[in-house]
Amino acid sequence: MKASSYLIFNGNCMEAIALYEKAFSTKAIGVCQYKDAPPSEDFPITPETAELVMHSILPIGKETIYLCDTTPDQPSTFSNGSFACVELDNAEAVKATFEILKEGGKVFCEAQETFWNKYYAELEDKFGLKWTLMIECTCTEECATGNNPNCTCEGCSCKDKASGGNPC
Repeated sequence: MKASSYLIFNGNCMEAIALYEKAFSTKAIGVCQYKDAPPSEDFPITPETAELVMHSILPIGKETIYLCDTTPDQPSTFSNGSFACVELDNAEAVKATFEILKEGGKVFCEAQETFWNKYYAELEDKFGLKWTLMIECTCTEECATGNNPNCTCEGCSCKDKASGGNPC
């Protein structure tokens, strides 16, 4: 089983795809526009909707998100309590992704070391989507206490906690 997010935009999905392709070094696949749909009396395609994205797939690492535009008669907003969370390989990747996504948006937490993750950031991009970016935690079950001095994970602070150091 797998759960994926489906992000719905208000006519600017192609622009969002371009930004996310750049931020995550990926390429969208299966991009279909409303004009590509078979004719239907129940869902007529108008000049206003023809160029909108009906469906697209964006691979990010080992995961997938889906993106599309809604029609103008059904505007959509991203929920205030929802964040898209992406775990990256290292601090450099978090910082680079953060720098791309923050353009035209709002920063909630600059990319920085924290006590719960070696490098973490929060922002809202120019489309209104909130993002949490961090280093992927690859801890094993033996790290569950968060105090494993032999931990090789780049994302957590097990070694710092075990040695009594302050990871912040």
